[in-house]
Amino acid sequence: MSNRKELGLTSKDKRMIRKARQKLVQVAWEVVQKANNVPDPLEKFKAFKKFTKGDFTAELSCHPVTELDKQTKEAIFDLERDNMKQLYEDCDWGWHEKKKREEMFDDRARYLIAKAPDGKLVAFSHYRFDLDFDIEVLYCYELQLVPETRRKGLGKFMLQILELIAFSNNMKKVVLTVLKNNLEAMQFFKVMNYEADETSPMDDAFETYDYIILCKKNKKLASQNSE
Repeated sequence: MSNRKELGLTSKDKRMIRKARQKLVQVAWEVVQKANNVPDPLEKFKAFKKFTKGDFTAELSCHPVTELDKQTKEAIFDLERDNMKQLYEDCDWGWHEKKKREEMFDDRARYLIAKAPDGKLVAFSHYRFDLDFDIEVLYCYELQLVPETRRKGLGKFMLQILELIAFSNNMKKVVLTVLKNNLEAMQFFKVMNYEADETSPMDDAFETYDYIILCKKNKKLASQNSE
């Protein structure tokens, strides 16, 4: 029996469904574009521009990748390489420096940057506003800290900033990909209440995956949709 008979859909029904889906995608894309047009997502959240714990202080700022100077870009990539190269090499992904540079410095990239008072880069997040399976999301590509700043709460603070930026710009969720061999990151995101996204591939008898896709949904939007 054909799917058409099973579902009882006429050609007209299918066209209407397709047009409705296209309209939803168009609306979602407009939300993404509006978020991308905000010059500084942290401007209305000035309290989050500084992190202090004990004698440790960091200044935070948001920038489109096109605003970053060469020195900052090199500091960002050096930290990425230092933290992730071995983890990539230890799984099927492998480390491909040229490809990684292209991804990180693509014109669509945005950065949340943390610097010490002396101007040294101590942490960064590469993120983008985008559609993921036709849903408007903030996709966190990277969240990297120099070793000496870990376990001070800076990583948690930065992830909370990303969530604030995402949800204040009406993204439906924050999405990120984590290598399963990155045990520290897996535990961190678990503590931060991230869960497997419905788009994350599932291991089975025929194939296993080196990564998992995690997400945190915008509860405010979810509650509005349920009303």
